[in-house]
Amino acid sequence: LPNSCRSQGVERGCLKRRHAQPSDNQDGLYDFCHSMSNQTNPANQAKYNHLYPKGRKATALAAGTRAPEFTLKTTPDQAVSLSDFQGQPVILAFYPADWSPVCGDQMTLYNEILPEFQRFGAELAGISVDGVWCHAAFARDRKLHFPLLSDFEPKGEVARTYGVYREGDGVCERALFVIDGEGVIRWSYVSPIGVNPGAGGILAALESLQEKKAAA
Repeated sequence: LPNSCRSQGVERGCLKRRHAQPSDNQDGLYDFCHSMSNQTNPANQAKYNHLYPKGRKATALAAGTRAPEFTLKTTPDQAVSLSDFQGQPVILAFYPADWSPVCGDQMTLYNEILPEFQRFGAELAGISVDGVWCHAAFARDRKLHFPLLSDFEPKGEVARTYGVYREGDGVCERALFVIDGEGVIRWSYVSPIGVNPGAGGILAALESLQEKKAAA
């Protein structure tokens, strides 16, 4: 099993349920991931509260808001812009830091269920204030198959525009955004910083987008 399955009940349950469900019947997957996603590991929560004591002040952009455009480095010589994904859903997963316990488990979970996101034609990008070389080492260690974007300089500039930068702590919130093909935020969520938000909310938002598109 991947490290995430060994260390987090959220991931273990979600992945087990995913493999048990037919690909054309996702209700059980969404319900299970949603019910498991906010289970808190008190030790992790206490650790993160100690590391990042300043708390939240900003408010994340809400559904219905146009997603701010950005361009961020993903390698020393390559950059990714939000507009690169025009016409398809995008998942932005802001997180505090590479190598931290919850962040590693969260990104590994998303990597494992990447095919579920791709079924909806969605692209995933992780964003933190770590530098590109840190991202490269982290992605290689975790065998990630989606880009990690560096909101490094000016530090946290993109996170600020999305309302998910922790001033004083100097890191991003653990925040999720699902953006439609027209560049409008259709779902957003900010998790307690020490809690893995799982994937249930993302999958439900993508399903809702697909249903609305089919009904149009």
